[in-house]
Amino acid sequence: MYVNSGYMNGSRIDFKDKSHPLIVGSCGTYHLYKHPRLPTWRPKGRIDFQLLYIAAGKAHFYFKNDKEDEIVTAGHMVLYRPREMQKYVYYCVDQTEVYWVHFTGSEVKNILRQYGIPSKGHVFYTGTSPDYQWIFRQMILELQMCRPNYEELLSLLLRHIFLLINRHIKEGNKATSYMLEETERATRYFNENYNKPISIEEYALSRHVSACWFIRKFKYYTGISPMQYVLSIRIANAQNLLETTSYTVAEIADIIGYDNPLYFSRLFKKQLGMSPTEYRKKQTAQMNVTL
Repeated sequence: MYVNSGYMNGSRIDFKDKSHPLIVGSCGTYHLYKHPRLPTWRPKGRIDFQLLYIAAGKAHFYFKNDKEDEIVTAGHMVLYRPREMQKYVYYCVDQTEVYWVHFTGSEVKNILRQYGIPSKGHVFYTGTSPDYQWIFRQMILELQMCRPNYEELLSLLLRHIFLLINRHIKEGNKATSYMLEETERATRYFNENYNKPISIEEYALSRHVSACWFIRKFKYYTGISPMQYVLSIRIANAQNLLETTSYTVAEIADIIGYDNPLYFSRLFKKQLGMSPTEYRKKQTAQMNVTL
């Protein structure tokens, strides 16, 4: 299981603070590989707000009671308000990847309303853009590094997520249920098979649509092409392996689906501006500073 998180002042205790309009208290991510299940049970909830993003796989949430579950799939977000019961479970078999952020502040309700985030209910569809993952990872890093003015930057990063949600809500109304279903099906397939050779033409043919139509509709709904989406998954998993394992660059390239480590390194550098080796050294240095 991959875990990465950051907490305001290093404290895991939830808090309520109205000294500023929006305050990020903590942020993190879980990705289940081998650990069989990861349950969370807070009968009385928390005193702050919590937003969860299902980036891959699915999760089981219990909103009505502690026995009747609702399956939430990739591309959805879940919002918990203060004092709401929280019970949810991630299973390894689902290959769940989730990001979460806890936040408080004097204007949270007004800010959520401003960005069109539903005031009732818990689950809403936001798409599977890798932009969400990038922003969550930046918030985690800011909480770990505590660099000057990081509190303000955290607030801006969270607002960036709210803005993307608002954009998706407005643009998503144009999409048909068929497009939603096909996009969700495709993202699940890509997340489950990213380390294998993927042909967009063959996938489109298996869904009885033309490759051009599929690429155009996928990009319309996610903001990126299917192959860019696959690449983002591969690079994100490469980052995780570089941060948490001692595998060589060649071994990581093979794990995520590239038989040519030099080609993988060029792609990685093009995406992140540094080679895999440079990325690993930077992350190791930052971790040493944190410790």
